[in-house]
Amino acid sequence: MSSPRTTWPHTLVALRAVLVLTVILGVAYPLLVTGLGRLMPARADGSLVTDSDGAVVGSSLIGQSFTDADGDPLAEYVQSRPSAAGDGYDAAASSGSNLGPENPDLVAAIEDRRAAVAALEGVDPAAVPVDALTASGSGLDPHISPEYAELQVPRVAAERGLPQEEVRELVRAATTGPDLGYLGQAGVNVLELNLSLDDLAPVERG
Repeated sequence: MSSPRTTWPHTLVALRAVLVLTVILGVAYPLLVTGLGRLMPARADGSLVTDSDGAVVGSSLIGQSFTDADGDPLAEYVQSRPSAAGDGYDAAASSGSNLGPENPDLVAAIEDRRAAVAALEGVDPAAVPVDALTASGSGLDPHISPEYAELQVPRVAAERGLPQEEVRELVRAATTGPDLGYLGQAGVNVLELNLSLDDLAPVERG
């Protein structure tokens, strides 16, 4: 059985350790991280995106839909990839569908999307890229492939009365390459692209 004389030194060591770790991890580290975050305020605050009037319209990290009140695509906008997060792009319910490739519900959904995209773009169903048919693992992906963006150029250009090459220039400007030059694939940020389209050729709605 330990005596008070042998227990007390161990208690002091434990208390000092708690005090030191509290200062380092509970005070110094949070202050350091907060300070570094203030050096990159846009990222620290959620990578928020504003329009030409300065109003926040979304985040460059989270996708969103460009549809009307009935859920139909707005033809003048580049469309995002499908989302399985909640009712669609719900940041509080990030997830994929978790359906396997042979699941009949997923197969049916893909075929419905293929037909809808082909009809909207006026192309053969076989030409519809895979990211126009399936949701990302998070359900919040803000990017589409350059191939899907290119597929939408003729429609968007016609709706906005723009030359197709001008729209393609905006697509190229909104395209980012793989991380570190080799991780992942190139992607087009849909929100940033649509904001550029609005700046170039504003859309008036009744």
